[in-house]
Amino acid sequence: MLMHTRPTRPIRIAHVVFRFAIGGMENGIVNLINHLPAGAYRHDVVCLTSFDPDFAGRITVQGVGLHALDKHAGQDPRVWLRLFALFRELRPDIVHTRNFGTFDSQLAAVLARVPVRIHGEHGWDVGDLAGERRKYRVARRILAPTVHQFVTVSKDLQAYLVNRVGIRPQRVMQIYNGVDSDRFSPPERPHGTPRSAGTRFTIGTVGRLQTVKNQALLLGAFIDMLRRRPDLVARVRLRIVGAGPDLAPLQAAAGSSPAGAQIDFAGASANVPHELRAMDLFVLPSLAEGVSNTILEAMACGVPVVATRVGGNAELVEEGRTGVLFESEDSAGLSALLERYVDDPGLALEQGREARRHIETQFSIGAMVAAYDGLYRDLVRRRHPEFRAQTA
Repeated sequence: MLMHTRPTRPIRIAHVVFRFAIGGMENGIVNLINHLPAGAYRHDVVCLTSFDPDFAGRITVQGVGLHALDKHAGQDPRVWLRLFALFRELRPDIVHTRNFGTFDSQLAAVLARVPVRIHGEHGWDVGDLAGERRKYRVARRILAPTVHQFVTVSKDLQAYLVNRVGIRPQRVMQIYNGVDSDRFSPPERPHGTPRSAGTRFTIGTVGRLQTVKNQALLLGAFIDMLRRRPDLVARVRLRIVGAGPDLAPLQAAAGSSPAGAQIDFAGASANVPHELRAMDLFVLPSLAEGVSNTILEAMACGVPVVATRVGGNAELVEEGRTGVLFESEDSAGLSALLERYVDDPGLALEQGREARRHIETQFSIGAMVAAYDGLYRDLVRRRHPEFRAQTA
């Protein structure tokens, strides 16, 4: 029987991303690096373009390498030469690429003779929000032989790789994102007291302001609710947390509406737990999702979630228990849901409690880290001669 023994040196992992900055996938990498067993791994984060030093500062483990390859827009063959040279210099035991934009980095890993190659799918591509574009499926199928193991964050993405791309089921593993339930936790308040007690009911969202996140739908539904129910104006507010290319048009739409005074734009926040704790209801109106970290973080803070029925959202939100799902682009349906929660803050309170319990039992960061730790150790044991010799 094969048994794991402690390696005589750390396992070296190169995590390849397009850019390392604020984002759900990137935050998951930070959590993984920070929580994998101390001393068992050495990490390098390889960015095809660049990284945000402030965001990278969230990594608390010492000695993590950060490498920016400064890829130009469009095709940039020189970046693959730099990537090959970097792999030869770092000599990683594992290369772990994330999402379609980094998939062809596996070719450089093959040429550099990296022993273990993993590719993760964390969400849909902006140019292929429903996984319908044939060229993306064909490209994945062509590149698939370069990868030893695929990892998806949702069953929805797992089914896509198996059923639509044609990858063998045993080569696709599903691991849910985990949330730091200590950092993301409910506010302390008297039992049974809504977080909006004495203030306006706060509907909020957190995320990059870009088309795929579709904050415009939430904004329109909120404005419509107050148009239909002017009696709610003094009782409710909308808070949009995040930055991105859609900020200006969203602000313009809010400013031209009679509801503009009830809408706050908080910008990017360095303290997302604080923002979530101030919300009574979290809304994610995305056009596409893998498994949303912000849904998990909101639930960990004891906030019920209203989200579109896309991607992995249905795997996170238990309808009627921790929140509710609605059809993408259904502005009228979302407006009615918002109204329901504003009229019944007790419903939000009870679903928020259930959401917190759901996180504690199903989506802990410990479970995610244990799954990746087991995967990494198993693959190097099976495919790396040096580590194979350390098992008995």
